[in-house]
Amino acid sequence: MFQSPGQVAFSLGPLTVHWYGLFIALGILVAYLYARSEFRRQQIAVHHLENLFFYMVVAGIIGARIYYVLFSLDFFLAQPLEIVQIWHGGLAIHGALIGGGLALLAYTRKHHLHLIRLLDAFLPGVLLAQAFGRWGNFFNSEAFGEPTNLPWKLFIPLENRPLGYEEFDFFHPTFLYESLWNFIGFGVLAYIARHTKRPGLVSCGYLMWYSFGRFFIEGLRLDSLYLGSIRIAQLVSALLFVAGLVGLRFVMQRGKIKDN
Repeated sequence: MFQSPGQVAFSLGPLTVHWYGLFIALGILVAYLYARSEFRRQQIAVHHLENLFFYMVVAGIIGARIYYVLFSLDFFLAQPLEIVQIWHGGLAIHGALIGGGLALLAYTRKHHLHLIRLLDAFLPGVLLAQAFGRWGNFFNSEAFGEPTNLPWKLFIPLENRPLGYEEFDFFHPTFLYESLWNFIGFGVLAYIARHTKRPGLVSCGYLMWYSFGRFFIEGLRLDSLYLGSIRIAQLVSALLFVAGLVGLRFVMQRGKIKDN
């Protein structure tokens, strides 16, 4: 059984440090360290990493928050101060990918860098960052699934249970499912990165791996963002999976042409 010890990691005078923020920071750190190792291995100028990573992190956080706020607009219009209180949760990974991706695109165009090559260098680390970041949801007692009595069930305090589920104590720890899926995916992508010379293979692998897992895990969650009756994360995941599949076919065909 899992149970969050609370949102606050520690306090120093007036400063309160939340577990959610710590795990987001840890995710950013491991993503940076992985990207740095890939930049060096692929002999990409490391000074680009220092600049690019900063822009991508800032744009990613802003994108993640805007995405979440837009699809929960009624709540944030009623409580506008919550918009800036990201330590309470509410960072959507698809929004982060959009924000970070736009920053990467702008930087590569300005400095005439190879976009796909940089995506291949970054995305395994992004998946590792997601694996760590999901534990912030655990400490916030959020992003959990339907009620369950499985041995690995997650206890959710009454004040965090959604309407209609007040009588249930235990729920699916979907944060754990996604974290484990992402850890495994990181291992797979890191292995591929070391053993392929086909640009884009890692990027397509990321789109397909993450989207496949997220689609099914999202089906368990009780806090999904909706567009009508459609879970937005499932819709976006399906589209990204198809994009990855199409990209993979292109990468493999291009590789065959070069081999011939």
